[in-house]
Amino acid sequence: MSTARRRRTAVMAAMLGGALLLTSCGGSDSGSGDGRTLRLWHYEAPNSAMGQAWNAAVKEFEATHPGVKVEFEAKGFEQIQKTAQMVLNSSDAPDLMEYNKGNATAGLLSKQGLLTDLTPEATKRGWDKKIGKGVRTTSVYDTEGVMGSGKWFGVPNYAEYTMVFYNKDLFAKYKIPEPKTFDELTAAMDRFVAEDITPLANAGAEYPAHQYLYQLALSKADRAWVDAYELYKGKPDFHDAAWTYAAETFADWVKKGYLSENSTSAKAEDAGVSFLQGKSPILFSGSWWYGRFQDEATFDWGTFLWPDSNLTLGSGGNLWVVPKGAENKDLAYDFIDITLSKKIQNLLGNKGGVPVAADASAVTDPRSKTLIDHFNTLSRRDGLAFYPDWPIAGFYDVLVSETQKLLTGSEKPDGYLDALQEAYDKNAPKR
Repeated sequence: MSTARRRRTAVMAAMLGGALLLTSCGGSDSGSGDGRTLRLWHYEAPNSAMGQAWNAAVKEFEATHPGVKVEFEAKGFEQIQKTAQMVLNSSDAPDLMEYNKGNATAGLLSKQGLLTDLTPEATKRGWDKKIGKGVRTTSVYDTEGVMGSGKWFGVPNYAEYTMVFYNKDLFAKYKIPEPKTFDELTAAMDRFVAEDITPLANAGAEYPAHQYLYQLALSKADRAWVDAYELYKGKPDFHDAAWTYAAETFADWVKKGYLSENSTSAKAEDAGVSFLQGKSPILFSGSWWYGRFQDEATFDWGTFLWPDSNLTLGSGGNLWVVPKGAENKDLAYDFIDITLSKKIQNLLGNKGGVPVAADASAVTDPRSKTLIDHFNTLSRRDGLAFYPDWPIAGFYDVLVSETQKLLTGSEKPDGYLDALQEAYDKNAPKR
């Protein structure tokens, strides 16, 4: 959403009218649950792959936990992002909530002692066996809140990555082939500009603007570069070849009309809707859109990985976290377990998600199979490079505000990179 899942996922419009759902149901197999309530928060759209899978998980929970009431409250990504620390320090904390992964989010809360250590449950219930190494990186955090090692503070039941979504009908109308190389991608965008069509769906007030820029940097980077930036295994230089190429190319794209200056104040939802309405032929964003596009798009569309790049944005999905002060932790653990069951994982895969523990043969939808195949390609080449806002708390806001300046032309690439370097150096932990 990244982000990015994390995501700054564009779900609020889909949630209107469903902000609070109460279902009376389930308890534990180990005994009566009469009078107990599992309070659950998440921010996935009801028609997203995760939303559909988790609704099914609620029903499964109901069936196996007689006497327990599930109180589900739909939240927005930004809402949880901005209020989590305050909520988790109060008596209003839920028993289980979805939260963004990474050092600046789940890592920060774990360091502050606001999350439950899930290591014993991960071992006892076999979550550590079901979740692969690459996806598990964002589940564990050390005492400084840095991901990759330490204790389990969150559990993903899906993975995510970014890709290029493209409108096949519009490409066909203008006789543009699916790009196989970066040069072919830019040629396609030039062709759309010539037809007075802004090729890239974009949002400057949230993601994906700074994610376009990060992807450009990743196309010139390697794993050591990512580890230095994300895991503090080196000192990032925001004026190196990768970052400089990214900032200068992004600014050039604005001048060429690939990105609209008018997208400066747009939200992620606006970018997704622009693609859904057929106004923008290309959207670079995450797999969290997949289920919604399958459900709502009225035109033929496809996807491909960012060309000529071994790396792209991605990771394990957003995390199930259990607040330190949760009243019903045992119920929360049971619900997490259900979301990792084959039944729910297979459903997630067929609805357009990237499951972490599904039966490959049980995923039969052609687009879903492509989605999972592309993820497996990235996994094999160690291609998940996390999200640009993860390294330090508050960096998301810095990236948004500074990238907006590139969109409007009020800042040059060199000044943009100066601002990122200053914010990073000021807040990154000393390792």
